[in-house]
Amino acid sequence: MPIEASCHCGETVFEVTEAPSNLTRCTCSLCAKRGALWAYYTPAQFRLLSPAENVATYLWGSRTVKHHFCAACGCGTYSESPDWSSGKPDFDNPKVAVNARLFDDFDLEAVPVNMIDGKNLW
Repeated sequence: MPIEASCHCGETVFEVTEAPSNLTRCTCSLCAKRGALWAYYTPAQFRLLSPAENVATYLWGSRTVKHHFCAACGCGTYSESPDWSSGKPDFDNPKVAVNARLFDDFDLEAVPVNMIDGKNLW
């Protein structure tokens, strides 16, 4: 069952194909300041429902990860990146990390949260 998500103003809307089995809280400077809880999907499991021009992009550090946010209200919405599970970027297996705090009508408290110590890892 798809889950829809939206930014604060409603100008950026997306959906994912299913509920996340877990969430990730990263302590790196960007994630900590965004306050996001990340749910990871393949590109096929993600669909932007609003016009692409409603989304702005921030590239930081290695400029490998596209951090998207609503161009109107500034809410951090989703990021596109290679798979980093091996410690190196795997561009053949891209991931979409969505800010699960934006899910509409979804109980985040029911999903376990893992922490990544991004503050000290990168």
